[in-house]
Amino acid sequence: LMTLPRTAADVLADHVVLEVECIDRMYLNLYQPRLMFLDGVLRFFRSHRGQPVASSALMDPMTKAFVAEVKAFAAGQGLEIVSFERGQRKDDVAAAARESFDGEGIYLIGRAQEKTRVVRTEKRRNPETGATYPWLVYGTAMVNHYYFYGVDAEFGPFFVKFCSYFPYTAKLCINGNERAKTLAAAQGLVFEPLDNAFASCDDPEALQAICASLDGPAIDALARRWLARLPHPFTETDREAGYRYKLSVLQAEFSLTQTLDRPLSGRVL
Repeated sequence: LMTLPRTAADVLADHVVLEVECIDRMYLNLYQPRLMFLDGVLRFFRSHRGQPVASSALMDPMTKAFVAEVKAFAAGQGLEIVSFERGQRKDDVAAAARESFDGEGIYLIGRAQEKTRVVRTEKRRNPETGATYPWLVYGTAMVNHYYFYGVDAEFGPFFVKFCSYFPYTAKLCINGNERAKTLAAAQGLVFEPLDNAFASCDDPEALQAICASLDGPAIDALARRWLARLPHPFTETDREAGYRYKLSVLQAEFSLTQTLDRPLSGRVL
């Protein structure tokens, strides 16, 4: 007679043929630490750029230059900038565009209006002299965001989203399982991929080592690699003065894939 396992632990202990832990989807902030507070914005325009006053009028030329660079980049890649519709799932649009793309590079540039925190100028009046002067404040606005969907030689699919208004914050989205597939293939491992995981692998220890190698320096290197290739809202002079993007984790998902030896084990579980 066949003895059925009594608990889920019994099934997992005796019938799992592949177990892989990996960072799954990760969403990261790309931000300018020195521009995350109003005093820093004031110093950027007055001390760094040498302007007599700091106002939103100085931000408009930066935005126009950045948008022009995005359009020139798109033209150079032979891409049209796609306007995402309200309620449209951006990942579906990107997946369809990626089907006809091969190699490394940017395959889709999208644009969407989204609400975001921005720096504005409001007019204030000196109570003694009556003279008016600009004053920096935080506000919210619906502004264009540009999505760059690409494929990296190490990470596979990713995207970067840039806000087109000062201080030009951005987001980076990666997938650890997709990176693992890319590196496993490059190392010659034989595996059966699932949509966002692995069904089998001829060398589970090597696959787990690949997953474990996804760390801060690897992610930072990816960000630097593509910040150097994509349109950039800050000039080289700005960057040399220390106005460089930093990374922080906004959202992270982790996966534990356990493949059972046969369908019956799954039904028992």
